[in-house]
Amino acid sequence: MTAGLYIHIPFCKSKCPYCDFYSIKYQPDVATRYVDRLISTMDDYSGTFDTIYFGGGTPGILPAEELGKIIAAAKDRFDIADRCEITVECNPSKDMARDFVQYKSYGINRISIGMQSAVDRERFALGRAAGRDKVQKSIVDARNAGIDNISLDIMLGTPKQSLESLDDTLHFVESMAVQHISAYMLKIEEGTRFYQMRDSLALPCEDDLSAMYLKVVDSLNKMGLRQYEISNFALPGYESRHNKKYWQLAPYLGLGKSAHSFWNGRRFYYDKKFNLVDDGVGGSDEERIMLGLRLTEGIDKSLLNRDVTPYIDMGLMVYKGDRVALTPQGMLVSNTIISQLI
Repeated sequence: MTAGLYIHIPFCKSKCPYCDFYSIKYQPDVATRYVDRLISTMDDYSGTFDTIYFGGGTPGILPAEELGKIIAAAKDRFDIADRCEITVECNPSKDMARDFVQYKSYGINRISIGMQSAVDRERFALGRAAGRDKVQKSIVDARNAGIDNISLDIMLGTPKQSLESLDDTLHFVESMAVQHISAYMLKIEEGTRFYQMRDSLALPCEDDLSAMYLKVVDSLNKMGLRQYEISNFALPGYESRHNKKYWQLAPYLGLGKSAHSFWNGRRFYYDKKFNLVDDGVGGSDEERIMLGLRLTEGIDKSLLNRDVTPYIDMGLMVYKGDRVALTPQGMLVSNTIISQLI
């Protein structure tokens, strides 16, 4: 299977209160030096890639020319497929109309927009500066630039969110007719501002959170956005080719601070000082079970040594020919099920 290339851009305008990913405040001179250092690490590798994914942080905060420089360097050093899927994560608080035009010229053909919610009070509670109108403008601007593969992030279980307000977000998604949705449940992670505020956060109860998830699955499926992974939904043919590599144990190379790799059968990552850290051998059957059960296509039954009949009977798993997969109800308790199967 052809490999994927992940590029970590760790810069943000400000730190969101729920985010535990490595990121720092954007400074133009620091970012320029970072890009040069990142490009220099490419000389240590060779390979063929059919996806490039710019994650962060907020990759879209960089001047478009910097992303173009990274893509040009990758094409100079690696074998990049002609129909390479190239994704950039963007924050709608920045007016990116001109950036999208340049992105298109660099071969960027997929945009992931950090919406979280189409309800402004919920977005603002998550530390997002842009309102719904700016999210809509980003979608329109990307399409006007010729980029028609657009993904929106939705977050579930956030402060001020309810089952009724989730309808507003889902109606917005339907009106925008995007090709892909990533719907994540909020996790309160140590080291974040939300963790410090955890006792005072007014969050939906567990039953409401489960109902939100199942509503998203049902509503998006009705829109033609089929669930293909626990948190991801797409029109047919618009699944994230890059992210599927992670769950299918395809090789991927991660460059940049905190970027992880599964390369030549080993796992490793760059730390916050650009040091390379070995993380051991990857690709075990346990990993295949753990990652494969995230996908709605599931895993081959031969991987399992445990009887899954009780989960089938409870409606948490389902047989699909020679494969077994979690149902949406099973995905709500996937960590528990997977831990019992490996």
